[in-house]
Amino acid sequence: MNRYRYQICGTLIILFFIQAFLPIHTHASPALPIVKDNGLITIEVYPQRHRLVVYLDHIPYKSFSVAVGNPSTPTPVGEYIVTYKGKNWGPSFGTRWIGLNVPWGTYGIHGTNKPYSIGQHASHGCIRMRNRDVEELYEMIPVGTKVTIFGHVLGEANQEPRLVSEGDVGAEVQLVQNRLQSAGYFHGPCDGKFRSSTTIALKEFQRRNGLIPNGVVTLEVYEKFGLLE
Repeated sequence: MNRYRYQICGTLIILFFIQAFLPIHTHASPALPIVKDNGLITIEVYPQRHRLVVYLDHIPYKSFSVAVGNPSTPTPVGEYIVTYKGKNWGPSFGTRWIGLNVPWGTYGIHGTNKPYSIGQHASHGCIRMRNRDVEELYEMIPVGTKVTIFGHVLGEANQEPRLVSEGDVGAEVQLVQNRLQSAGYFHGPCDGKFRSSTTIALKEFQRRNGLIPNGVVTLEVYEKFGLLE
């Protein structure tokens, strides 16, 4: 009986040492942890440099060359979030679509069937990437990712701002609406969409400031708003 007891104890001791010294297998941490709620991943776009940079916990992680909007249809400056991700929207949008919550239109980050346009001001306002790059970005980021597009709303210092009127959309329109609203002329939503209500408010502003009431945001209007010097 004692002999069997010693055998059992010996076996347990051997099993203990085997478990103690065997390597423990755990799941490896992903190379790029995605934690949307903590804002761990963010995107910054620099139109003048044609660069899109992915930041991981405020540290640059990956940089891509992109194409951005041309002067007549600029890429919207501001802070947005990714609201939708989709695949194969059509040849012009390449293999991936990453939609942004720009209030005055449909803008996003997408692929292209014109890879030669990368590095240029060539789009209608969206941010174009090579298909292989946008596919990589698509897998990195979740819906809810913050996207900051840098630049001045009225364009660079060496170019005149876009003259806008009814039917136009964009950051310039939103800025004008904000100024008209602050001055008490406009009471609608500042959504960057130049509708008839914005035209009416602008014409009244022009009349009261000795300008031609044509409903067009001219250089003189920008100056009256204090947006140009």
